[in-house]
Amino acid sequence: MTYIAIDGDDIGRRITAMYLRNDPISLGAFAEMVQIKAHQIAEMLRARGFKVIFCAADGVVGHLDSPLSAASELYQSIQSIGGNELTFSAGVGDSLREAYVALLAAKSNGKARIVTYGEIA
Repeated sequence: MTYIAIDGDDIGRRITAMYLRNDPISLGAFAEMVQIKAHQIAEMLRARGFKVIFCAADGVVGHLDSPLSAASELYQSIQSIGGNELTFSAGVGDSLREAYVALLAAKSNGKARIVTYGEIA
């Protein structure tokens, strides 16, 4: 089984800035945009055969019953959903834990990328 964990980059930092600017209108619009993009990513994964097990805020987690063949192509689809507004980091592994560790590696190595657990193990 192959798991993928996807998380928006710098979302918390951007939300904090809106709090500090006392900008509820921007905060509401941003939250809605992030949720829409996360749901679009979840739908794209489903269309590619993934079972989505988590989709909330700026995160999506899913799994396939088979190995992932084209991680970079999948990541291009994720980034195209993010567009100019958001970037996402992703981790892929044979377990939920491995996918999360790979996601942490993606976040720690510059964000806006996909990392497979095998690359770091």
